[in-house]
Amino acid sequence: MPEMTIDELQQMMAHNELTAQALTEGYLQRIAELDQAGPNLRSVIEVNPDAPEIAAALDAERRARGPRGPLHGIPILIKDNIDTGDRMLTTAGSLALASAPAPQDATLVAGLRAAGAVILGKTNLSEWANFRSSHSVSGWSSRGGQTRNPYALDRSPCGSSSGSGVAVAADLCAAAVGTETDGSIICPATTNGIVGLKPTLGLVSRAGIVPIAHSQDTAGPLARTVADLAILLGALVARQPDPRDPLTAEGAAQAQPDYTRFLNRDGLRGARIGIARNLSGFNPRVDRILEDCIAVLRELGAEIVDPAEVAVPKALGESEFQVLLYEFKADLDGYLAGRGPGVAVHSMADVICFNEEHAAAVMPYFGQEHMLAAAAKGPLTEEAYLQALATGRRLARTEGIDKTLAEHRLDAIVAPSGGPAWLMDYVTGDHLVGGNTTPPAVAGYPSITVPAGFVWGLPVGISFFAGAYSEPSLLKFAFAFEQATRHRRPPEFRPSADLTPR
Repeated sequence: MPEMTIDELQQMMAHNELTAQALTEGYLQRIAELDQAGPNLRSVIEVNPDAPEIAAALDAERRARGPRGPLHGIPILIKDNIDTGDRMLTTAGSLALASAPAPQDATLVAGLRAAGAVILGKTNLSEWANFRSSHSVSGWSSRGGQTRNPYALDRSPCGSSSGSGVAVAADLCAAAVGTETDGSIICPATTNGIVGLKPTLGLVSRAGIVPIAHSQDTAGPLARTVADLAILLGALVARQPDPRDPLTAEGAAQAQPDYTRFLNRDGLRGARIGIARNLSGFNPRVDRILEDCIAVLRELGAEIVDPAEVAVPKALGESEFQVLLYEFKADLDGYLAGRGPGVAVHSMADVICFNEEHAAAVMPYFGQEHMLAAAAKGPLTEEAYLQALATGRRLARTEGIDKTLAEHRLDAIVAPSGGPAWLMDYVTGDHLVGGNTTPPAVAGYPSITVPAGFVWGLPVGISFFAGAYSEPSLLKFAFAFEQATRHRRPPEFRPSADLTPR
């Protein structure tokens, strides 16, 4: 049943043509064949040993009382920096956390279970969510090894939610959950030819997620279609304030009961869409794809404002980096203090020592420069931190996205999501070129990427982003574009990029 949507799977289960247990076992078999063998994608760091039993119980419940909702019996993979209070580990890809499970579910995991989803397993990631080293290799972790891009196995899957992106692209699950601080959902989604959404900060609870920075961290859905993504988003959002995450007090008030109701094939008609030209220009083939996308947007009835540039001064990146360093130390110390005695580390200082003591296994390719810099920072009361935080929000919100939306009376801004996947390089690290993730990441605003075409057989996407809690509009625009273009195609697990002249 390759590439089936959540709705198609539900229809089959409703007509007794499929069971959740059979579906779960089918995905587990596919993981064994493609992820642990065959092309050896290494996108799944651990499968849930209880998944078949959970699926069987959900089948019995369906027969007795009917389905709980659209995710009943649907297998979902989650990133291995999201706590599960079960027999699986939560490690952020690090061997330092591999000795004991988390004490309880992350709030979003509890929501998935309540919705009837089958937690199929955990996905690999860039270790410590790609914030350990300045020369890291996306998709590599000391616990999970190297995740591989299914479109070209020698190319990067991007990170840090690399495993979630690859697993969805390779049809190892119905959909997956990733996390993002800056680019860690959007980049793996565009690089692996799928849809990804970074939600507004506070819409999804951060409780039980191994952190980088509370001012930017959020979990979000990855899926093969916008409709599947909307279904998963509905189970992830906080429906009521979470006492473990105060920011959800605002997010819960903005959460929608059903995000699929915003899916409209005619959703771009009359919308004012701005083109952020200053976030393109990094690859001529991507630029040509952007022009094709703009033509489609016009054909679908959108009013195009071109250009509508979002300011991204150098100071934005400088202030963001300082904020991440300060918050990484404070937030990771807080998280590790709650992991209990079963793990070997209880602070960032402990992690640094563990990495040094196990350098051969943990740091064979790159070091821990970011962790060392974070450890040297003071408390979050320091003026340097407070100024950096205020500067970033001013530049990303007031003088960035908010100003652009208001100045041009826009409903959303469009830019290329990023360039095609680069060759994996353990000598010098990642070679990410281009993208638009920083303004919405620092602002805490939502962004969605949808497949837009291919460069040498490698997928690329375009992103729609706007102000806080604009998810309904972004889903509407992305769905209309997706339905009109249908750019997604399954990977073929080629050893390298298709360089056939065209």
